[in-house]
Order: sequence, then structure tokens, then C-alpha cells
Amino acid sequence: MFKSLLAEAEKNGVQVVEHVFNSRKLKGLYMDGFIILNSRAIRTWTEKTCIIAEELGHYHTSAGNILDQSTLQNRKQEKRARNWAYERLVSLLAITEAFEHGVQNRYELADYLNVTEEFLTETIDHYQEKYGLCTPAGDYIVYFNPLGVVKLFE
Repeated sequence: MFKSLLAEAEKNGVQVVEHVFNSRKLKGLYMDGFIILNSRAIRTWTEKTCIIAEELGHYHTSAGNILDQSTLQNRKQEKRARNWAYERLVSLLAITEAFEHGVQNRYELADYLNVTEEFLTETIDHYQEKYGLCTPAGDYIVYFNPLGVVKLFE
């Protein structure tokens, strides 16, 4: 997934660069055609993938400087970018495919999808907010709390 996100960024004219920020709190930033990753704050390739996805979400969904999260408009843009990343890295189809491959819990699912457990938890929360307790996904129903997949009878 990491390589496909880099290819998508390149296709859209977005350059991905690493930089050492003074703060470990800010892990990534999208600004004027650049995704800037804080190499001091990102520990794993999996985490880097999640950060790039969110910053690409800003490229696709945000406008202007939204660093000040005290305004409602900026928080909405942040949420839209994160939701874009959640659905890009953890699609409902990917959840059902993981089930078909024998994935049995959240830890295994995060590993299977190459996302952090925190990112997966936030994604499941996003889907539950969007769909409620469950939603159909092809020949399956995906349940969000507790997380599970049920294959429909034919």
C-alpha cells in the first residue's frame, strides 16, 4: 500500500519528503503540493503509510491552512481528510477479504491491512458513525461493535 500511495501522490504532482520537526506531536503535514513527514516522530513503515494516506486526504479534501483546530471549519476539514484515509486504507471489501483469509481479531486485521491498531480503531469508529451497527458489503455484513463479518447465504 505504501508504494501505491507514493505513486498516487506522484501522479497528482504531490512530492513526499521527510524532515525533522522540532515537535514529535506533528507527524505529517500537507502544504502546497508537498507531504512533509516528521522523520523524528514516525517509528514504522506502517505508521508512515497511515500518515501519508491522511496527508493525501488533505490534498483531496482540504483547502487553506487548517493547522488551527480551534475553528469548526478546520476541524471539519481535518475529519474529511481522515475519513478519506480510513476508507482508502481499510475498505469494507478489504475487511471482508481479511475475514476470508482467516483473520480473527483486530490485531490480526491491522497486521493484514498494514495499518496501525490505532488507525484501525479510528476507522471502525468512522464506519460505525457512518453506517450504524453494521452495513452490507457485497455478500457479507460487516459489524462494527463488536467487529465481525458474516457471510450471507446464497
